[in-house]
Amino acid sequence: MSKSSKLSQWFRRMRYSRLFIALLYLFLGAVLFFTLIGNVRPDKLDIKLLSIAKNSIHSPVTIEDRVTTEKRKREAAQKVPDQYTYHSEYKSNRVNVVESVFGAVKEVQEETKAVQPEQSDVSEQEQLQKLKKKLPAELVKSLSDQVLLELLNAPADQLSVARESTITAVNYSMSDQIDMNEADRAKEHIAEELQSVSVSAGLKASIVALGQYAVVPNYFYDPVATKERRKLEMDAVDPVFILQGQILVKEGDTITREVYKQLELVGLLADHRAFQPFIGLFLLLSVLLYFIYKQFDQFSKQQRSNKPYLFAYTIIITITILTMKTISIFQSIEYSGLGYLVPVAMGTMLVKLMIGDRFVFITSLIFSISGSIMFNEGITSALNYHVGLYLLISSLSVSVFLREKKRRSMILHAGTLVAVLNVVVLAALLLLRNGSLSLSEIALYFLVAVASGIVSSVLTLGILPYLESGLGIVSAMKLMELSSPNSPLLRKILLEAPGTYHHSIMVANLAEAACDAIGADGLLARVGAYYHDIGKTMHPHFFIENQMGMGNPHDSLKPEVSRDIIFAHVSDGVAVLEEHRIPKEIIDIAAQHHGTTLLKYFYYKAVQEDEQRYTEDMFRYPGPKASSKESAVVGIADSVEAAVRSMNAPTPEQIGQLVQGIIAERLKDGQFSECHLTFKELQTIEKTICETLNGIFHSRIKYPNL
Repeated sequence: MSKSSKLSQWFRRMRYSRLFIALLYLFLGAVLFFTLIGNVRPDKLDIKLLSIAKNSIHSPVTIEDRVTTEKRKREAAQKVPDQYTYHSEYKSNRVNVVESVFGAVKEVQEETKAVQPEQSDVSEQEQLQKLKKKLPAELVKSLSDQVLLELLNAPADQLSVARESTITAVNYSMSDQIDMNEADRAKEHIAEELQSVSVSAGLKASIVALGQYAVVPNYFYDPVATKERRKLEMDAVDPVFILQGQILVKEGDTITREVYKQLELVGLLADHRAFQPFIGLFLLLSVLLYFIYKQFDQFSKQQRSNKPYLFAYTIIITITILTMKTISIFQSIEYSGLGYLVPVAMGTMLVKLMIGDRFVFITSLIFSISGSIMFNEGITSALNYHVGLYLLISSLSVSVFLREKKRRSMILHAGTLVAVLNVVVLAALLLLRNGSLSLSEIALYFLVAVASGIVSSVLTLGILPYLESGLGIVSAMKLMELSSPNSPLLRKILLEAPGTYHHSIMVANLAEAACDAIGADGLLARVGAYYHDIGKTMHPHFFIENQMGMGNPHDSLKPEVSRDIIFAHVSDGVAVLEEHRIPKEIIDIAAQHHGTTLLKYFYYKAVQEDEQRYTEDMFRYPGPKASSKESAVVGIADSVEAAVRSMNAPTPEQIGQLVQGIIAERLKDGQFSECHLTFKELQTIEKTICETLNGIFHSRIKYPNL
């Protein structure tokens, strides 16, 4: 084996390994990062403090001036006075204290009368002790025994007056806001009020003491409320922003300390190392790569294919991004419309044709973001939203305009429609700007938009064949070219083995209908069926469909010789297809359509001659088994068509039994073990093939002899 062949085999093994896939993602990320990094790197100005500005300097970003904002917030907070809270519940609490004292006094008096009604003034100390037990310890400690005795000894009428007066005075005093500094004044005020009560001097002194005890501060400094009020005032201060495009310093002005800090804040100073744009770019690309990874992960599970789709996707993205980068280099020619020239539709066309529709959106998003970053020359923002939106719509339009993927002329048609859409979108963007452009400038913009669509289709037509042949991914357009009756190999089958050609057409009809029914690639199955028996052109008369009334040469051959001739049509067909560089998918169908099935006719013929000498394994096709749904379906259709053709005027019931039997036999023989066909799909295949055959072998009117 030559070194080039070994290298080719090694590469084919490597391109499906996890390491190679990881390297592809890293390479794709590196291409995007290093092509965009130069466009996100902020401009640097060599400016000194207190120097004179040579040019007017605009802010490249909108950013909050936090220093000024914090200064204004502090000033607003300092204007907020301390906050106090009035505790209204203190009034009722202190009134209840006064009521409890008079209530306890009355209880003791009544208890004394009940125990010793004949004695009016006995055991004052005993009464005093009873009263103290009924009162809180703090109150007993605060009021003297003399005060309590005066209350105990007061007549009922004076005690009632004292009670009402004290409660009224306490209630009135505690209704005011009393802070710590005003407590003494409040106590003096309640003493003045109670001095006018018409009771004995001793009782008056007692209620004054009780009233002063009941009056306490009810208005306290509230740190939480103060903090919240100051926070509200600070939050009410609007942030101070340096706006994108705002003039920070005019030409000829002095770079003051405040201006210098603003220049530093927006990242325009040479000694200011701003890593944020690079980190932002890295995070953005990481998200996009994650989306790509998830798409391919789901795609590979559905396709169950070992085609290098990720490799193809990486190449397409790289080609488009490098084209975009090359065009962006010429932004210095003072023309802002270069971004509208980028043929991004080329990338999405190639992705749609080679991989599928599901990747068009994420691809369009990548091109849109990349274009908006690359073509930001002359604007203060890091992203050119006009170019980004234009590229996004131009890319996405491929999903609408390239609906038919079976004719290469549709690429040019789609490119023309993309060009028209580009003009419409660009006109809308120019109108949204509300600027004044001359007719020549508008014409130039529209010319660029048209060129983008047309160039995209031309480049797609030029690149697609190289990607198909280089990566071994067959597109629908390639399949349609192979299915043309003018294809050299199909003409070879038609001229050298006409019976096989007709058989292949019938198999193709059955296989395409069945594959479409189960969601497989019907077009691939059709084209594969066209070529699956091309090996029969080597010895066409050894196959019954080409004998056309002539004698069967197998009648005079040994079974093993006939077996080798029949087996050879598979390997011969693979060799012919490889020689003509037919896509691998077609070659696989030709190689796998018989799997490892038993060549029954010649096996039974051999057993009749010598049962001990021959075994089943000797008459089984060498394989391999079908590795795709398309190969399996073509194999079923091949057997069914040959079997039905041998029947005379088959009925629908006979056809149904035949198809069911062939599928069941292949299933039992393990021929579907490598192609991921489900039982439900096999039932659908059976039903579809029967319906197709019933349409072919329907009953006809018997015409009278004339």
